[in-house]
Amino acid sequence: MTKPDFARMKFYCDEKLCIDCNGCVVACKEAHEIPVGINRRKVVTVNEGVVGKEISVSMACMHCADAPCEKVCPVDCFYIRADGIVLHDKDKCIGCGYCLFACPFGAPQFPKNGAFGTKGKMDKCTMCSGGPEETNSPEEFEKYGQNRMAEGKVPMCASMCSTKALLVGDANEVALIKTYRATTKGKGIATEAMGW
Repeated sequence: MTKPDFARMKFYCDEKLCIDCNGCVVACKEAHEIPVGINRRKVVTVNEGVVGKEISVSMACMHCADAPCEKVCPVDCFYIRADGIVLHDKDKCIGCGYCLFACPFGAPQFPKNGAFGTKGKMDKCTMCSGGPEETNSPEEFEKYGQNRMAEGKVPMCASMCSTKALLVGDANEVALIKTYRATTKGKGIATEAMGW
């Protein structure tokens, strides 16, 4: 089997390194000027208050290979790029909320509560890849925020993570980093000292 010539982009949050600082959440909101009430990224803590058993994980759209949001959207506003990033077209969105109920991660967000059509246009993590408008245009920024991927930068949430718990990139490369971290745990710095 040959490896495809494109990356399959994925997020991974290492629960052993996430310290529930919410830096990723704040960085995302600030970079994209996201309105109050919408969070493209959130930190979920399991076993909160149980000493030694707390686990925190930063979550957003997981950019699924077989995205359930895309499957249920009646107006086909979702599309999956060749690199696996799941994006949406706000001009097509009717605010029905089907994607919200289909997504197991709660990624789609709506600016308002209400019945069919009154929720407003859906918003979700774009992995800092913009939308269908012209790349880095004022229209793209207005609707989707920064397009850091077009500039060759990692998403703002991952660049801001102080413990490097949040990784983003080609799924195979992220898996190699996770494997490396797991196999070198407890062995100190795994690289040789330079300049000695």
